Amino acid sequence: MNYQDVKNAVDQSMPQNIADLTELVAIPSVSADSFDQAHLKTSAQWIAQRAQALGLDTQIIELNTPSGLTGRPAILARRPAAPGKPTIMLYAHHDVQPQGDELLWNTDPFTATERDGRLYGRGAADDKAGVIAHLAAIAAAKPGVGITLFIEGEEEIGSPTFRDFLRQYQEELAADVIIVADSNNWAVGTPALTTSLRGVTQVEVELRVLDHALHSGMYGGPILDAVTLASRLIATLHDDNGDVAIDGLLARDETDVDYPEAQLRADAGVLDGVELAGTGSLTSRLWTKPALAVTAMDVTPVDLVSNTIIPATRFILSLRVCPGQDSAEAAQALCRHLEAHVPFGAQLNITINECGPAFEAPDSTPAAEAMRWALREAWGCDSVDIGVGGSIPFVADLCEVFPQAQILVTGIEDPDSRAHSANESLHLGDWRHAIVAEALLLTRLGE
Repeated sequence: MNYQDVKNAVDQSMPQNIADLTELVAIPSVSADSFDQAHLKTSAQWIAQRAQALGLDTQIIELNTPSGLTGRPAILARRPAAPGKPTIMLYAHHDVQPQGDELLWNTDPFTATERDGRLYGRGAADDKAGVIAHLAAIAAAKPGVGITLFIEGEEEIGSPTFRDFLRQYQEELAADVIIVADSNNWAVGTPALTTSLRGVTQVEVELRVLDHALHSGMYGGPILDAVTLASRLIATLHDDNGDVAIDGLLARDETDVDYPEAQLRADAGVLDGVELAGTGSLTSRLWTKPALAVTAMDVTPVDLVSNTIIPATRFILSLRVCPGQDSAEAAQALCRHLEAHVPFGAQLNITINECGPAFEAPDSTPAAEAMRWALREAWGCDSVDIGVGGSIPFVADLCEVFPQAQILVTGIEDPDSRAHSANESLHLGDWRHAIVAEALLLTRLGE
């Protein structure tokens, strides 16, 4: 097989690929309930038309679940395999995060803007780049493998109907290899295959000390405000080193590569003088040890300050769970810790909002070895096996529903992509390599 033909086909298509990604970014397909869901229908129709043009049998599905949920529009497009050849499922998602504060963006978030080899815009990386990469790889690859293109529309809200979708369309989705194009590469110029993902659990905590607000001068002293007590409780969640201090949580320090501290500080934008938290290698702290953050808190805004003892507050804790630990068990451990450490007898009400499982790939599979070959061919250097501190809970669902499938989690983003943040961007050179690698893989598996 002349693999150079595949590379040439990708290179010839890159101007159109960039134009297609620019069109898709322009559709503000935010899946959060507070946004106009008509845009998700528009982006689904856009993708379906492109899939049909590639000769795939295509449908748009809005699943109705037994529990009464209605799914966001998903695209399911298929092409049968040649006799004796495998079927490959290609997954990505077309929904995006809200743009956030537009004042923090250097360009319009829904106008893809190319600058210094990067394409900026909401969804330019996460994960509309994955959508276009799949379409471009299908177009460039030599035929042979069966294709099942599955593009969902609710990943950014936790994929609430994903498991029901897998069950209802299990026969249509069945595949020998599943490629999830929704992860990172190690660095610009260095590809990666993601072999582990932390699980996630989210807990909402309400802390109350009074049945109404009080004048801070009249009653301050014997009565502490709810925010102060919540702060004391939150402070118990980490030890003096910054490691998570919750009994019953697993932690491992056994990663194969490390992240130079200077590079991490630069990638993350850590301010001068701020010390990094925790012990062990930086990659273990990012990938295989638990991490906990306060991601939201209800307090009186500074602009509305008054001399008042705040009677109650709510806050959200996001706990990332070590691969190998059950996320529901980790959530219970967190709840037990909060209840045991609540200060001054404050009243707590704890709600577990989410328990997303972790993922850990087998040591090696034939598909993974083929993918590493394709990454080396595309980038011109060996790939790195990495973990990711973030969570893609539905990967565990794929493992459960399709236990015989070989699952590959591949990278579209790089450390400066800033997914979910202002000025999200895609490195166009690495994106080209990612498309080449997937097209080479599809071609090789179809030989």
